[in-house]
Amino acid sequence: MQNTIINLLHNGAADAPAIVAPDTEALNYATFKLHVTKVVAALKTFGVGRGDRVAIVLPNGPHMASAFVSIAAGATAAPLNPSYRAEEFSFFLSDLNARVLVIMAGFESPARAVAADHGIPVIELEPDNQVTGLFELYPKAATPLVSKSPVVVNDTALVLHTSGTTSRPKIVPLSHGNLTASAQHIGETLALSANDCCLNIMPLFHIHGLIAAVLASLAAGGSVACTPGFNALKFFAWMADFKPTWYTAVPTMHQAILTRASRNRETIESNPLRFIRSSSSSLPPQVMRELEDTFSAPVIESYGMTEAAHQMASNPLPPSSRKPGTVGPAAGPEVAIMDEIGTVLSAGIIGEIVIRGSNVTQGYEGNPAANAAAFTKGWFRTGDQGVIDEDGYLTITGRLKEIINRGGEKISPREVDEVLMDHPAVAQVVTFAVPHEKLGEDVAVAVVLAEGADADSDVLRAFVRQRLADFKVPRQVVFLDEIPKGQTGKLQRIGLAEKIGLVK
Repeated sequence: MQNTIINLLHNGAADAPAIVAPDTEALNYATFKLHVTKVVAALKTFGVGRGDRVAIVLPNGPHMASAFVSIAAGATAAPLNPSYRAEEFSFFLSDLNARVLVIMAGFESPARAVAADHGIPVIELEPDNQVTGLFELYPKAATPLVSKSPVVVNDTALVLHTSGTTSRPKIVPLSHGNLTASAQHIGETLALSANDCCLNIMPLFHIHGLIAAVLASLAAGGSVACTPGFNALKFFAWMADFKPTWYTAVPTMHQAILTRASRNRETIESNPLRFIRSSSSSLPPQVMRELEDTFSAPVIESYGMTEAAHQMASNPLPPSSRKPGTVGPAAGPEVAIMDEIGTVLSAGIIGEIVIRGSNVTQGYEGNPAANAAAFTKGWFRTGDQGVIDEDGYLTITGRLKEIINRGGEKISPREVDEVLMDHPAVAQVVTFAVPHEKLGEDVAVAVVLAEGADADSDVLRAFVRQRLADFKVPRQVVFLDEIPKGQTGKLQRIGLAEKIGLVK
């Protein structure tokens, strides 16, 4: 059997729930497989099939999850953030060369007018109100059925853009083989089974939610509870309703959940989690400890990126060792450390993290210059700096583009973050570079104080000075009510100085 997305659905028992959501009947595996076949046939009547790009603009929830699986099973899914502005939709729809746009019926979005301007047909998705995740596509196309061959393992199932914080976003094509391999790697790491239910609070236009929550659950024959998106006020009610065995999130979400945990002790105790997963940005060890103490469950920190169809490394489940501050050993692809000239380095030596394996993209689309820079001797360069210890555990020391160069002294922002997170007055912190006339760059931090706490810049700088060399001590401390985040909830260092007004 080929490793294509639709074949993942064969792993679930016919009457077992695949997708669940509030106030509707669960979508079981037998019905889901029939639905996918129906959607693939419907797309063909629009002339859409293997190799065609289908832009998807849907709110988070069960229909986004089922649409992703159904569309990718017969064409190429291209999910877009529904909160984009017209200018952003214009760029992405054009760059993707989208064949059609699928959008929720009645959903007001500038994507509609942009699609019309680009001559892209709009297909309305009308939800079924009885069964979770089922839908019809309208208008019913009157054109004859177009003969399109079934997708195969090397076909592109999903295209996503890189974040593009420092350059034009690049298109990352991911094949059925890439996606199914990553889903299976995650399932193996987490020992997922048909008894597991993932509470998904991640956006489903992003690789983390699509693969770690949705596809990994389906590959294991388990279920995924699809929420409308992250909401700390509703998280514990969802726990009580869905009784999940795990959830996966970015660190800022975990921190928001912890702020409400003390008021929801009964829910936590009545609905024990088997584990909690964290990925997409570094989890401060202090937050990991608090999560484990609060939920009495192991926290599994993993390392992922779009180009790897998400997971690359992960801390293992108990009784194997979890090492706070690391992202664990390789968990799918091969992982190594490489120097600038392409030499693979020994344990204990810092360099660039590189990967290769069945879940890694074959290269950016239409961008030979980026591919030449990204691939060395068959290894993909992640752009992250790290070190692997003697036990094979990987520590990420920073994003190469985020390393602060203060007059030739290289500073890892994460190192400063982790020191400041030990201060009792600090709830969140992001260390970043600010321009300096003589040094080139200097160190600044943005801080959110804990509720009711009080500390000034001198106190925090003195705290860092006790732990780190003087050149690593922040010269500027900015106090904020909230640190700006990216679309997926990640705190962003690059461009933060401009966003908060430190650079004009």
